[in-house]
This record gives sequence, structure tokens and C-alpha cells, in this order.
Amino acid sequence: MTRPAAFRATFCLPLVLALAACASHSGVRDDAPPPPVGAAETVQPVVQPQALDASASATPQVGDASAADAVADDLAVPAADTDATAAVDGQAETTAPTQAELDYAALYGEPPYNPVYDATLPAPAQLPNSYDPWEGLNRRVHTFNNAVDRAIAKPLAKAYVKVVPRPVRLGVSNFFHNLGQPVSALNALLQGKPKQAAQSLGRFALNSTLGIGGIFDPASDAKLPNKSEDFGQTLGVWGWKTSRYVELPLFGPRTVRDTFGLVGDGQLSPIRQVEDDKTRVFLQGLQLVDVRTQLFAVDSMRAGAVDDYSLVRDAWLQRRNYQIFGDRERKTEDDALPDYLREDNGNPTVPVDVMPIIPGAPTN
Repeated sequence: MTRPAAFRATFCLPLVLALAACASHSGVRDDAPPPPVGAAETVQPVVQPQALDASASATPQVGDASAADAVADDLAVPAADTDATAAVDGQAETTAPTQAELDYAALYGEPPYNPVYDATLPAPAQLPNSYDPWEGLNRRVHTFNNAVDRAIAKPLAKAYVKVVPRPVRLGVSNFFHNLGQPVSALNALLQGKPKQAAQSLGRFALNSTLGIGGIFDPASDAKLPNKSEDFGQTLGVWGWKTSRYVELPLFGPRTVRDTFGLVGDGQLSPIRQVEDDKTRVFLQGLQLVDVRTQLFAVDSMRAGAVDDYSLVRDAWLQRRNYQIFGDRERKTEDDALPDYLREDNGNPTVPVDVMPIIPGAPTN
């Protein structure tokens, strides 16, 4: 090939390649995907070989208006996304305080609500303080009583429950409780409760006859309330409201007031009137074992207590205050009390019937 021919070939080859590239961009591709259904049909211009210069000049350039519109259409936010954005903005507006709420707070100066401290809530319940100036001595006696209970009283009560059937044990409890009804009736009368005194006498008469000496309890079926009163409660009703706590050896929780009450009730105790020593001691021992079996229900609670002495003292004093002042408080408060508060069988204490008789002292 001559030099001019080679020069022309070298010069024309890039020009031919550029024209072919422009034609491929403006022409229709065979492998292009079909237009979507329902979309408007567009007519693509057919580039003629003789119009290569015109098609080259029609190629969109950077900054052309049609290219900018295409980019804007690709970046356009769909309608659903626009609605979601508007919903989020509306929710943000509703959670924020309105101007009216801000003005109300500025005018009246209401403090923000504090869920930890609410002035509208009622005051918390306050437990009564136990009047226990002899706590040091009482704790030592309490330790002694617990040792006697673990060594003697509790093992005897467990053996009694294991050997004696439950119906027989229930009959024993009814028998001893029935013996205390005359003393309860007298104290109810001294406290100004004639109706309760009559009910206690009615229970004693009905259980002693139809109940075969009190072994059975037909008085409860007759809807006669089962309540007990003692001389310690009578002294409290008469005006001795506050008395210091004292724990007696073998007799457990008491107050000074209730200690004097034991002396008063002891003179009327039916079991203490029994002259035969063996029979009296047997009945007193059986009553002690029966009372200890009734305390099994609170043993688990006492086992988990951090301070057993404080638990026993506070529980006994609260129960004692209810026994003395509960009837008068129910007259001014709600009278619809549960049955376990109306009945006087919970947390029994060592009864006055088991008090030992001093040798040579009169029994009547």
C-alpha cells in the first residue's frame, strides 16, 4: 500500500468507528425488553445511513434538558412513600405538646406528674409501735421459751398429731374451749356486752348437753358466734389501754395488764377447781399439747423471720388490740369483716387453765 493510501486508511478508521457507535446508540436494539402493558407506545427514529451527521448532532449531551428530566424521574419519590412520610410527620406533631397545653401549664403552673410520688394517693399504712421497754429481759425469756418448745412442747405435739386421729383432736379442742365459755360470758357482761354474754352461755349449755360435754359443737350449727373474753380484755375496756409488753416464762407473750388478768381469771378456771391432782395435771397437759398443735400453722412463718422475737411480739400485740378495741372500731367503720376476724381461734396463747396451783393455796 502506498503512503497516501495508508495515511487515508489511518485517518478514516477512527471516523468510521465513531459513526458506528453513534448509530448503535440511536438505533433500536433487537434484545431490548418489550414495553409494559398499557404503556404508551413510543416510536424510535430510524437512523438512515445518509443521515449519520444529523443523528450524531442529535445525541444528548451532558447538561441537556431531556437527560435532566430522566434523572429526575428516576429519583422521584413514589406516592406511597410520600404518604408514609406525611404520616410520620403528623405523628410527630401529635406527640409534641400543643401551644394551648404550653400556655395552660404556664398560666396555672402545674408540676409534671411524678409516678413515684403522687400527692393524691392515700398515706401508707403505719404499724403501731410496740411498747416494749423491757426488751432486753424479754428477749432472754423468749430464748428460754423457744428452747423449751423445741425440746418438749413441739415433739409432744407432733407425736400427738401422729397418734391421735383428727376427729378426736377436734373433739378435745371443742371440749376445752367449751369449758371457758362461763368465764367468757362473765367478762362480756363486765364489758357491757349483754348480748354476747347470753350467746356464750347459750353455747355452753347447748354444747354441754347436745354436744356431749362439749366434744361436739352444735352451737356453731345454731349460728351462735364463737367469741371469748378474758379479764385482761375487760381491764382494757375499762381504760387500761396501753400496757408494756412482757414475755412470761412458759406462758409466752403478755402485757402487764394481761398478767393481772390471768390472776383474775384463774380464780374461775374450771380445770383448776378439780381437786384430784393427777386428773388436773393430765387435763392441763393435754390442753397445752392441744394449744401447741394449733400453732403449727405459724411455725413456717416464724422459721423464715429475720427477728423471731419482734415477729411474735408485734403479731401478738396487734391481735390483742383487735380483741380489745375491735368491736368499738367496727361500729364506726365497715362492719363487713371476714369470718376469721370475727372468730377468736387464731394464734391461741397458753390458757389460764394450765396455771399451776401453789401448794396449800385455796382452789375456790
